Amino acid sequence: MHTATAAGQQPPAQPQPLPRATYSTDFAGSPLGKLAATGVPSWIVLLETLLVPLTALGIGLMVNPEDPLWVHADFHWAWLAPVIVALRYGPLTGLGAAGVLLLGWLALNRGHYDQFPQVFFLGGLIIVMLVGEFSSLWMARTRRAETVQHYLNQRMEHLIRQYYLLRLSHDRLEQELIGRPMSMRDALKTLRGLGSVQADSQTLLRLLAQYCQISAAALYRADGERLAADPLARIGSPIPLHADDPLVRQALETGKLCHVVQATAMQQTSRYLVAAPLLDLGGEVYGMLLVDDMPFFSVQEENLQTINLLLGYYTDGLSTQALAQPLQQAQPECPSEFAFEMQRLWRMHQKAGVPSVIVALEFAPAAIERDLPQQLLRLRRLMDETWLIQGPGRQVLAVLMPLGDASTAEGFLARLERWMHQKEGISLADAGVYPHHLPLGHATPLATLQRLHGIAHA
Repeated sequence: MHTATAAGQQPPAQPQPLPRATYSTDFAGSPLGKLAATGVPSWIVLLETLLVPLTALGIGLMVNPEDPLWVHADFHWAWLAPVIVALRYGPLTGLGAAGVLLLGWLALNRGHYDQFPQVFFLGGLIIVMLVGEFSSLWMARTRRAETVQHYLNQRMEHLIRQYYLLRLSHDRLEQELIGRPMSMRDALKTLRGLGSVQADSQTLLRLLAQYCQISAAALYRADGERLAADPLARIGSPIPLHADDPLVRQALETGKLCHVVQATAMQQTSRYLVAAPLLDLGGEVYGMLLVDDMPFFSVQEENLQTINLLLGYYTDGLSTQALAQPLQQAQPECPSEFAFEMQRLWRMHQKAGVPSVIVALEFAPAAIERDLPQQLLRLRRLMDETWLIQGPGRQVLAVLMPLGDASTAEGFLARLERWMHQKEGISLADAGVYPHHLPLGHATPLATLQRLHGIAHA
């Protein structure tokens, strides 16, 4: 199924949700749980840990009943089972599979424990530990890479939405001013002021009705893959919710805007014209917009794409405010974008160990007189977020560098040093600029904000 797109353009890529929890639920809270990372339920891991070595033991009993564990053979075939388990799930499960082999030997050699093959089991355990450590290392690297890729996909999705909104605003400016009661700029300004689905859902619907010519629609809250029976807001005289409608099911399954043409192409009958989910940056569904009445000429690709983009812009704002709210309550002057990125990058560091860093540039009065804060602000990288803190006698420019470490901060400062030397022939210190490094992850975001505030008000 193809979702509605702007004429002649490909639709913006939908953000892929972060893979589900990758730790076995039985060990997730313990340090050893990190050695047993798996993408399948814990009961399947336990089942394979038991069945794979038991299968190897059973094959040994059928093929070589006198020595089912191949202790005296040229190659110890039985150890392939723990090695496979360790490669798949890590060293902890590999040791469990080796324990099954040990119990098998004890069960088959009752009364002959004095003949225990110490070298056989010692060598096997060493191999399993090495293989498991290799598996654990690469699984950790894979998780880190997936986390970084997910973060970059979110940033790309945000930029794509901004691009399409800008394109719609400029390419059709004359038509918007003539045929619609408000411009795209007014629409975005209204969306930026909204704060929650519950309180501002009616305002959102009125905006969509004015800008996209919607006559009757309702906005429903989503709980997982189900919609609440009572709408959060409605406009016009929408029909009651039909959760089993094919268009509603398709929108929930795909996480994309669906319209009546798609249902008709699949020879299905839908009571709605448009079903558009409200997705946050992580791909979770906030709610569902169901439109059952709008002018015939408004059911076209550009108008449907505008609905999709406005809903995406609105849910992006909800995600930003939800993460930034705790920090802004403690430091109201902190910009919401800066607080949002701090929270998201701190969570990324806690979950996958991906580093980020904040460079705080402290400006003495002499540097402020030269307008250095504003000049250095223009030298930031594209992905960086900034916050210029006003102190009683100084200013602090906080530059949040995603996916950066101490070497990233040093490279940024070296670039600023070269710029200052080329501009005035002096160093940053001589110009009254004093840098501070604040790794993101060593302290909570709130503690980091308080330290930034303390630098500016020392």
